[in-house]
Amino acid sequence: MVRSPLALAALATVAVPGLDAFDVRRPAQPGSDFDTAVVIDAHRNRWVVRAPQHAAAGAALEAEVVLLSMLAAESERGKLPFGVPAPAGFAHLPEGGRAAVHAEIPGDPLRLERLAPGPGLAASLGRAIAALHELPTVIVENAGLPAYDAGEYRQRRQAEVDEAARTGKVPPALLRRWEERLEDVAMWRFRPTVVHGDLTSDRVLVQGDKVTGILHWGDACVADPADDLAWLLVAAHPDTTDSIMEAYQLRRTELTDPHLVDRALLAGELALARWLLYGVRTQDAEIIDDAVAMLEDLDAHTHEGRDAEAEPLMA
Repeated sequence: MVRSPLALAALATVAVPGLDAFDVRRPAQPGSDFDTAVVIDAHRNRWVVRAPQHAAAGAALEAEVVLLSMLAAESERGKLPFGVPAPAGFAHLPEGGRAAVHAEIPGDPLRLERLAPGPGLAASLGRAIAALHELPTVIVENAGLPAYDAGEYRQRRQAEVDEAARTGKVPPALLRRWEERLEDVAMWRFRPTVVHGDLTSDRVLVQGDKVTGILHWGDACVADPADDLAWLLVAAHPDTTDSIMEAYQLRRTELTDPHLVDRALLAGELALARWLLYGVRTQDAEIIDDAVAMLEDLDAHTHEGRDAEAEPLMA
């Protein structure tokens, strides 16, 4: 069942006492597991209502709600330099579970092409991610979300590579590259931190040169901080990533992780393996073909890199 915007607006008025809905509209990016709408009240305040579409989404929402309440407290204390979508109220659903309503965080989704080297938005983004990684891990643990030590997380990555290898669709040289990095014990000595777990440009809200909010916390866990940096190091311009990482490192208080960037780049590569596995599990031929094409491009790119490194030795 897909709820109409009007039905969602009615849920918002139940969830937040005194909310008088004046207008309602679909968000620019509605998502897949939740019915979502933006409700504008009589005072022109904007509210976001999210209602789970199925039981699994409802369970994920409940875990996320606990985490968000603690993150909001950290934001109010000045520990986080951005807002989070902390629920202001709930409305019970006839089929079970409940919808959550939160005040809309100002800002627009980050566009990577807006990032430029220097002290502006790139530095704000680096500080925002660092502040997240500085949070006490007990916040995630108390919400009942996963927590891994470094060894466990390395094993999870190894299991992903093994499963991808069994599909027979990953280029052999790429598999060897991944295996070598997973076998490098020194590379996997890191202190686990709170991580968002699914950071992309759509999750980061910005206004001017400042990060104003981070959304979609359902995949948060205690794990490798490199995962939250992978998307940037893979997609943003190298000059920009230098500014991001400089601001990130200045904000971190216990950064003794010389292989952070190496693991972040590896995480970006392994995201393609997970995309392949998702296609295989859902038997979606289009996703499988897309993943295979990207893996072949990555293999060709890394092969060129290996050839360039070998040339001086052969001269």
